[in-house]
Amino acid sequence: MARYTGPVCRLCRTEQTKLFLKGNRCKSDKCPINRKALPPGKAPKSRQAKRSDYAVQLREKQKLKRTYGLMETQFRNTFEKALRMTGKTGENLFGLLERRLDTVVYRLRFASSRAQARQLVLHGHIAVNGKRVNVPSFTVKPGDEIAVHATAKKLGVFKDSLQEFGRSGVMPWLSVDPDNMVGKFNAVPHRQDITDMADIREQLVVELYSK
Repeated sequence: MARYTGPVCRLCRTEQTKLFLKGNRCKSDKCPINRKALPPGKAPKSRQAKRSDYAVQLREKQKLKRTYGLMETQFRNTFEKALRMTGKTGENLFGLLERRLDTVVYRLRFASSRAQARQLVLHGHIAVNGKRVNVPSFTVKPGDEIAVHATAKKLGVFKDSLQEFGRSGVMPWLSVDPDNMVGKFNAVPHRQDITDMADIREQLVVELYSK
């Protein structure tokens, strides 16, 4: 299974924004984007010229794709599925991305980053409706119960990650019982509810793939 294995902080610098790919490090002073204003490369100043419409659309797609930790084929397949659904394609795309099991695990504060959530799912530490699921792209449905598997509840990673629940809670379409490490996916979120992705212009992604 293909996945990006390079330095993730470089991706944030490329997109010139925090993609929150390393959990708590992204919120600290250690985040490289706080210290390096220019994108990576030998001659970054030459890249400051006005960008074409295609370049703007491409950067928006890359930003969204990298935030959710998907490779190009995975992201394109998700877009094609959103295109076949009724309603606005951009909103459908966000709905599908937020229904991925690794994203739900991250949103429930069981992991400090989507990459960590993906790893926890792959290792079989997560159960959906009582059954262990090890596929990060598994589509969660409204009403599904997502829990830390009984054999993994003693792992420190979950206790450390759940501290964030006490500080900021969870998104409105989710509910969590932190003591029992159980969460519930109550509904597919509306676009306006995904407040931490407010700067993403999904219409540009739709325009890019529609060419």
